[in-house]
Amino acid sequence: MLATAESCTGGMIAAACTELSGSSNWFERGFVTYSNEAKTELLGVDPALIAANGAVSEVVARAMAFGAVRHSKATVAVAVTGVAGPTGGSAEKPVGTVWFGFMVDGALTSETRRFDGDRATVRAATVRHALQRLLDLLG
Repeated sequence: MLATAESCTGGMIAAACTELSGSSNWFERGFVTYSNEAKTELLGVDPALIAANGAVSEVVARAMAFGAVRHSKATVAVAVTGVAGPTGGSAEKPVGTVWFGFMVDGALTSETRRFDGDRATVRAATVRHALQRLLDLLG
């Protein structure tokens, strides 16, 4: 079973999954944790991690993926946190920066990508990458 933990995509990964007929056989739930408080309340992300690293960071993406599995009946999770733009970017985290966290059968991995384009383009690219990478990890 799969759970999603989404910030910058606002539920778009869960929506893409549930567009498929039969997804109730493998999709367990989706967490839309746009605010830092939601990441803490729904996924158990330590607020100190967010304070020290920012919401858009590797440690937060990993904590989100871990929390999605911990707070669901899923054994697989994908988490995304990023800067979709057009505002909110910085020199160290420019618009288009997205961190991905994956939990697959107990193994926690993460990666970052930077996507060019407007808000809609960054969000769509994030969904595509998250699902493709998840499929790769599942083999």
